[in-house]
Amino acid sequence: MAEPEAYKEKMQAVQKAHRQKQQELRDPDKGLVLVNTGNGKGKSSSAFGVAIRALGWKQRVGVVQFVKGTWITGERQFFERLGGVDWHMMGEGFTWDTQDKERDRMAAEAALVQAATMLASGDYHLVILDEINISLRYHQITPQAVIDALEARDARTGVILTGRDAPPEICDYADLVSVIDEVKHPYKAGIKAQRGVDF
Repeated sequence: MAEPEAYKEKMQAVQKAHRQKQQELRDPDKGLVLVNTGNGKGKSSSAFGVAIRALGWKQRVGVVQFVKGTWITGERQFFERLGGVDWHMMGEGFTWDTQDKERDRMAAEAALVQAATMLASGDYHLVILDEINISLRYHQITPQAVIDALEARDARTGVILTGRDAPPEICDYADLVSVIDEVKHPYKAGIKAQRGVDF
C-alpha cells in the first residue's frame, strides 16, 4: 500500500476510535477539581489560562491568592482591566518574608474562609485557589479543611488549586492532577525573574 493511502487508513482508524470514545463519555453535571502542582514553573499561569477560557464562554471567575501578597503581577493587572474576575489577594507574601508562623496561619485561614464562601455561593463557574498548596505544605491549613470547602461548593463551580507539593489527600480528591516538572530554570543560571514572563 502506498504511503498516502496507508496514512489515510491509519487516520481513519484513529478517528473511528476517537468518535467511539466520545460516545462513551458522560457529562458529570458538576464543576471539576483540578490541581496544578510540581516543582516546575507555570502552575498559576496555566490556571489563569483556564480563567481566560472560562471568560471566553462568559463564565464568572474568582481568584483567591494565598501567598503572593501585595505582588503586582501582569495577570492581575490584565484581569482588572478586562473585568469579570473577582480577585482576592489574601496572603502576606512568602513565608520567608513574614517570618511569623501564627500570622501566616491566620492569613491562610482567612483566605480559606473567603474561598469557601465563594465556592458555596453559586456565583462562580470557576474559582482559582492560587498557591493554596504552599499553605498546605506549611500546615497553615489542613487538607481536610480544604476538602470540606470543596465538598460544600456549588455543583456548577469548578476549582483549580495551584502550588508545589500538593498533598496526597488533595490529589486523591481531585478530578485532574497535572505535575509540572522543572527541567531547566533561568534562576539557577543567575537570571532574575522577568516582568511579563515570571510575574
